[in-house]
Amino acid sequence: MAKNILLTGGTGFIGKNLTDLLIENGFSVSILSRSDRKNTPAITYYKWDLTRDYIDEEAILNADYIIHLAGEGIVEKRWTAKRKKDITESRTKPVDLIFSVLEKHNKMLDAFVSASAVGIYGAITNDNICTENASPANDFLGITCQEWEKAVDKINSLGIRTVKVRTGIVLGKDEGFLKKIVPSFKLGFGTILGTGKQYVPWIHIDDLCQIYLKAVQHDKMSGPYNSCVTDDTTNESLSITLANLFGYKIWLPKAPAFVLKIVLGEMSLAVLEGQRVSSEKLKKMDFEFEFTNLESALASCLN
Repeated sequence: MAKNILLTGGTGFIGKNLTDLLIENGFSVSILSRSDRKNTPAITYYKWDLTRDYIDEEAILNADYIIHLAGEGIVEKRWTAKRKKDITESRTKPVDLIFSVLEKHNKMLDAFVSASAVGIYGAITNDNICTENASPANDFLGITCQEWEKAVDKINSLGIRTVKVRTGIVLGKDEGFLKKIVPSFKLGFGTILGTGKQYVPWIHIDDLCQIYLKAVQHDKMSGPYNSCVTDDTTNESLSITLANLFGYKIWLPKAPAFVLKIVLGEMSLAVLEGQRVSSEKLKKMDFEFEFTNLESALASCLN
């Protein structure tokens, strides 16, 4: 009988791609959804409602693995106090809810795999490359990631193997980060943000999904893993590469940091600051990236 993997955030960008990969590899997939959805031969849907602290307990009890991807978008709306609370709680509350069901029924899982983010390291203004042991930051994104991972540690306290997939910018066709910036570049209006020197840790969606699959299948994987290509991509190099793929050179001046701060408020940190991260720990698990060249990765998402 096929092992069952339960996804939170399964209908999102990463979730949809990961679901296809899991099914291809012989797993049965269940997805927690806020709306009524019709089951398919390959996917079973269960209801949950975080506003009412409700979850269909059968979803948890039938799962062999859980992959937690749910969370409000970081750059969807301006960071008001309420929005910041929503961003954090949309990541931590699902884990707390799942934990309560696991504890109540003394239910064990083969593994609990959760998304996290390299934003935990904050802004790195020098050339230091962050390993998983680097100190967390005290800014909003750093604190959010810490709270997110602390929630996951509660699952680990039950004796369940846990993996934290610390991700940066995810490159995918018509989705995620590229969905937001490609239209302006396609029209010839792409430009560099701020100084352009801020590092941009990135990963192709195909590689990210393979990492989640690896985390499920490899019972020696545990704890946090930086899940980005280790290179020196900056906002400037990414912007220039993207413009070149559309057949032109950037002609607009750089978007000044102070303008972005006025327009975006504190959310400007998400585009004006960055990190370099090491994926060496992941590679020691015999993981090999398919996409390590930025131009090739971007080109695959534009075709």
